[in-house]
Amino acid sequence: MTSDIPLLNTAYFPPVQWLAVAARHPKIWIEVKETFPKQTYRNRMHIMTAGGVRPLTVPTVRHNHSRTDEVTIDYTTRWQTIHLRTLAAAYSASPYFLYYRDELEALLATRHLYLIDLNLSTIRWMFSKLKIECVAEHTDDYCPAEGAPLDYRTRISPKVAFDASAFKPYYQVFSDRFPFEPNLSGLDLLMNLGPDSGLYLRQLADLQ
Repeated sequence: MTSDIPLLNTAYFPPVQWLAVAARHPKIWIEVKETFPKQTYRNRMHIMTAGGVRPLTVPTVRHNHSRTDEVTIDYTTRWQTIHLRTLAAAYSASPYFLYYRDELEALLATRHLYLIDLNLSTIRWMFSKLKIECVAEHTDDYCPAEGAPLDYRTRISPKVAFDASAFKPYYQVFSDRFPFEPNLSGLDLLMNLGPDSGLYLRQLADLQ
């Protein structure tokens, strides 16, 4: 692992801030060897709905002190159906939902055993739609903080404050009810801006 390659946590349909990092680098490392923490982007995304911002969480089988690459997905609930229905309710009025709907359904219909495999499929799909020319690879070993100069593992998190002013507002479906909400899942960006989403990310090239 070299010092000029960013290191990020795995993410389920990553937020805009995460994607902006990937958009400005030809390669990223995705940490999968750390002990799996709760309530992070690793198994959840945030979208805007008629009721405000809502998290969509992938349920996981409980493991004590498991590494991220050991965490498996819990299919005892119909979470895939719930996610698809929630996305449809949130974005059916967006300019591009119908364009991407079938691919999203196919993406979520695949039953991955491991969370990291589901996440990587969503990451690569978003890269293709956002025209992000970046290779995402999982780490082979845990990298300590002092060994990762471009370390975003603790900087991009729903628990960490970010500079909202760095995000240029774009139209969101429920903008008549709520103020602009920055740094939602990249799906929000894609559903509202479509092909222009890549340009938006490039404009955030200096986002830290």
